Amino acid sequence: MNQSRPNGTSVDHLGEQVTALLADPATTHGLARTLRAAAKEIDLSRYHRASQKTYPSGRIDSTPKHVQVGGGAHRIDGFFNIDLVPPADVLWDVREGLPLHDGSVETLFSEHFLEHVDYPVSAKRYASEAHRVLAPGGRLITGVPDAAFVLTPYPADAGEAQEMIERWYAKRTCREDIDTYLDLINYVFRDQDDDPTYTPHLWAYDLDKLRQLFTEAGFASVEPWEFDRTMANPKREWGSVYVVAVR
Repeated sequence: MNQSRPNGTSVDHLGEQVTALLADPATTHGLARTLRAAAKEIDLSRYHRASQKTYPSGRIDSTPKHVQVGGGAHRIDGFFNIDLVPPADVLWDVREGLPLHDGSVETLFSEHFLEHVDYPVSAKRYASEAHRVLAPGGRLITGVPDAAFVLTPYPADAGEAQEMIERWYAKRTCREDIDTYLDLINYVFRDQDDDPTYTPHLWAYDLDKLRQLFTEAGFASVEPWEFDRTMANPKREWGSVYVVAVR
C-alpha cells in the first residue's frame, strides 16, 4: 500500500492535521466526532502498513493451523492471533484480506468481531477470505451478539432489559441514556457511542443472517455451534449466537 496521496500529503501528515483540528476549540461537535473516527483509522493504518512492509506478498511466512481473528486480549491455547491492535501475533487489517495461505487453516475462530466491520463490503470479503484460507473440511467458527435475543421481547418496557443493560453497559457512560427498550436495541445494533475505548457496531446478525452470509461465500454447511469454554470467552456466551461453517 502506498501511503502517499496524489497531492503528496502522507497519511502521517493527515494524522497531524486531524490532531491539530481536534485540539482547536472552534471545531464543532459533528466534525470532532468524524475526526476522532478518522484518527482511530489512521492509527490502525499505521499498524497495517508496518506489517505490510514485513509481508509485502500479503501472506505471513508461517502456515498456522488454528487462527483467531480479532480476539483482543482473549487468547486461545494453540491459536495464532491476527488483530488490528496489540496484542497479536501479527497486526493486520482483515478488512483488506487475511494474510494467510490458500487452504492452509483447519480452524478459523472469531467472536464479537464481525459486527464491528462494515457490511456488505468488509463482512462479505472476510467470509470469502475465510473460505479461501481454510482447508477442505476446515471450520469457520463465528460468534456475534444475537439480534434475535434482543428483538424477541420487543416491544417491552425498559425494565425488561435490565439484565442486558447491567451485563453489557453497566460500566459505560452511555448507561444513563438507555431510557427505553428501543434505546437498548439501538446500542446493540449500532453502538455509536463516542468513546475511544469502544468500537462501533456496524451490522446486526442472527442465525439466519450468518447462514446466508457464509453459504453465499461457498461454505458447504452452516450450523449452530455448541459453545466451548475452552475456546470461546465465557463472558460472551450470554446473548450471543455462534455458528460453525464447514469448508
